[in-house]
Amino acid sequence: MGVAENGGVACKCMREKSLKFNSSSLSGGGGVFRYWEKRKFRKNLVNVFQIPLLRWELSSSRSVASSNRILSLDAREKSRSRLFALSKHKRVPIFVMMPIDSFCTDTSGDMKIRKIKALTVSLKALKLAGVYGIAVEVWWGIVERTSPFAYNWSLYEELFKLISDSGLKLHIALSFHSNMHLSSAVQGRVSLPLWIVEIGRHNKDIYYQDQNGLSNDDYLTLGVDQHPLFCGRTALQCYEDFMSNFVNKFEALIGTLIEEVSVGLGPCGELRYPAHPFGDGRWRFPGIGEFQCYDKYMMEDLKKAAYQEGKPQWGNTGPQNAGYYNSFPSEVPFFEEGHDSFLSDYGRFFLEWYSSKLIRHADVILAKAASILEKYQENEQNTLLLVAKIGIIYWWYQTVSHPAELTAGYYNTAVRDGYDPLASVLSRHGAALQISCFEIRDTETPETYLCSPERLLQQIRTVSKKKIIHLTGRNSYERFDKAGLQQIHTNCYYPQEEAVRSFTYFRLDEKVFRVENWNNFVPFVRKMSTDL
Repeated sequence: MGVAENGGVACKCMREKSLKFNSSSLSGGGGVFRYWEKRKFRKNLVNVFQIPLLRWELSSSRSVASSNRILSLDAREKSRSRLFALSKHKRVPIFVMMPIDSFCTDTSGDMKIRKIKALTVSLKALKLAGVYGIAVEVWWGIVERTSPFAYNWSLYEELFKLISDSGLKLHIALSFHSNMHLSSAVQGRVSLPLWIVEIGRHNKDIYYQDQNGLSNDDYLTLGVDQHPLFCGRTALQCYEDFMSNFVNKFEALIGTLIEEVSVGLGPCGELRYPAHPFGDGRWRFPGIGEFQCYDKYMMEDLKKAAYQEGKPQWGNTGPQNAGYYNSFPSEVPFFEEGHDSFLSDYGRFFLEWYSSKLIRHADVILAKAASILEKYQENEQNTLLLVAKIGIIYWWYQTVSHPAELTAGYYNTAVRDGYDPLASVLSRHGAALQISCFEIRDTETPETYLCSPERLLQQIRTVSKKKIIHLTGRNSYERFDKAGLQQIHTNCYYPQEEAVRSFTYFRLDEKVFRVENWNNFVPFVRKMSTDL
């Protein structure tokens, strides 16, 4: 089990199909592809152009007032109506995420695009295949890297022009997290801004901490959302300033070239706690994970909530009987149904507090994003979509307590729908919900661990339909086999449901262009992009 390099928590538990590649059957490359590191990639990419292509056509100290929401009700409903009309045509645009190692540091210490000529060829090949757009992570740690307010967008100006010149659209993922612990590719690692990292050296409590005091520096703790610890700004103000500066810089592209903007809300950009930290070896699948509320700012908030509840003793610590990262539910009293469990008065209090902190975080950030993007969505000529991501924590889903979801911050159990309040927040701000694991079937997961990605996706579909919010999808692991791609198609066009608004394929790399993979990938893209 691992945290995928392509973003998000997902497991390698499925029994993957064995695909045998015979690169020797591919024709020679030619000089134009010499820029890629691997010779076999050069050969694979040439074959892209030899394959016949078919024709395709919350409440918080800063209240979230209705005046700050994304649109007036009428305008928002018009925008939704236009987008739902697209989904009724049953066309699902395909975005492909940029490679994990898209950028590198040059000799002067500045970031630059790697292998730009080979990337140009790849983008053109994807366009010819019918891919609609490219998903690009816009990293806080690159743009505001050296000092506060010193935004440098030059890298993204160059990249966006390259993508636009290829005839592709953009999904922008505003990324306020680090991938230092997630990426095995040295070139692809991006930290938080260096000035944030320096603050963290002197105050480790700006990061999430587990019950043993171990920090996770991939994302700032929710506890600092309202504390001006960052050169006079709160974390929320840092995020808002970044979003505003992005919009000011790329105003001419928003709603035309840029059609989707997802806003990072946590580790891997997902609204969740880092309860399953794979990168540093603390956790492995199918462990239940640990609660992440032990930095001093979160503990201060817990004490306040317990005092207001009239139970000050509940604010001294998190659950003391909730096990460890790699525990199984049967070993842990808190996740059973006995005394002092998640069903007790204390258990309900703690889980309500823990999950509500996460939901309030999303509420405030999405309200700010919605306000910044409002004028672009009111333009009837544009189809800009605001997107939020959550993790799909599907192991132990068939237990009563759903422990892996609880530690991640989703108060979802057999007796409580934890995704309903989250969907309400997204609906209020006109945001779509992106969910992963579209490629995984229940039969591909170990029965012993009571997994059910398909049932979890169906639960989220149901609540999304009730709250009238769009869904967008993505895969968690690369699948080029026909069964995996068919499962993605099935989840995008689920019976009796609206088609998802779009699908993001993780990610672009040399394997996409291997001839056996390409022969499966191109028909998949065509099938997703054609009226049914």
